[in-house]
Amino acid sequence: MNDDQLSMEEIDVLLKAAVAAPSMHNTQPWRFEVNGQVIDVFLDGARSLPAEDPTGRAMRIAAGAATLNLRCAAASMGYTSWFGLAPDRHVPDLVARIVVAPTDHPDKDLLALSTQIPRRHTSREPLRPVRLTSNDQVTMSAAAMAEGAELSWLPAPGIKAVLDLLLDTDLREIGDWHRRAERAHWVGGDRATDGIPSSVLGPRSSTYPSPVRDMGTRPADQTRPRTRFETEPALAVLSTGGDTRADQVAAGIALERVLLTATRDGLKASFLNQPLEFDDLRRAVQQTTGKPGFAQMVIRFGHSTVNATTPRRPVAAVVHTRTEES
Repeated sequence: MNDDQLSMEEIDVLLKAAVAAPSMHNTQPWRFEVNGQVIDVFLDGARSLPAEDPTGRAMRIAAGAATLNLRCAAASMGYTSWFGLAPDRHVPDLVARIVVAPTDHPDKDLLALSTQIPRRHTSREPLRPVRLTSNDQVTMSAAAMAEGAELSWLPAPGIKAVLDLLLDTDLREIGDWHRRAERAHWVGGDRATDGIPSSVLGPRSSTYPSPVRDMGTRPADQTRPRTRFETEPALAVLSTGGDTRADQVAAGIALERVLLTATRDGLKASFLNQPLEFDDLRRAVQQTTGKPGFAQMVIRFGHSTVNATTPRRPVAAVVHTRTEES
């Protein structure tokens, strides 16, 4: 083996961290190619959501989150890393290229966040009505800014405006069997490697609109217990200045840095992205921030002690390792 060739054990560590990233409906829409110390991150078109994510924006955000996790894992192994986004316009499914190399001084911030990767998960449970401190907000806003994105915390009128958009979203989905069928394909039942199993859907909300999306698609899932969620959730909008493919991947990188930072600080997060699936409502979400840009994610933050993780595919299912012979 060449000195510049990552070992299979190192690749396993790197990609186990990468695939722990969040993705819409836990589709895990990525694949990786390893060539020496270069790791390419591709979208996996077989795991797209053509009804709910027709442009692939959510896929690119997920791939960006996986990219940040991979860099964190590299730092934990004593590697430094460089990366480029959408490096080849002739290969649209190639969204990021990462180069790793040994160093005596790994990135301290990435190293610290690497320990949070196995702890981070999406919380679909009610969150305790504890106000986030201004320090919490500043810390997570700084995490987004470190990756070129902006995290805007919504005041009460903005929170109400976003929750009101959920009604508009639900009305548009009535009769849309394509969306229902797509969601049913990925959500509910017993799942070992991908999708969202019924066991982690959390309770149904006893009030409407709810700060958590009810992902239940099957009759058994509709009988889940009901409970009251917080009526004024802590919501923040993650935005980017542009909306190119690279901007969307960068949004995913920023998202994961925010989520890992929140996990480190004892916070849980979930997403309220339904309005972002429609262009006009997505613009309306950005308007609630009072700032220019493009809304990429709506994130709900709070405190909870409930842990429920979604399954992940094995590394062997998502990686191709190039050798000198191949």
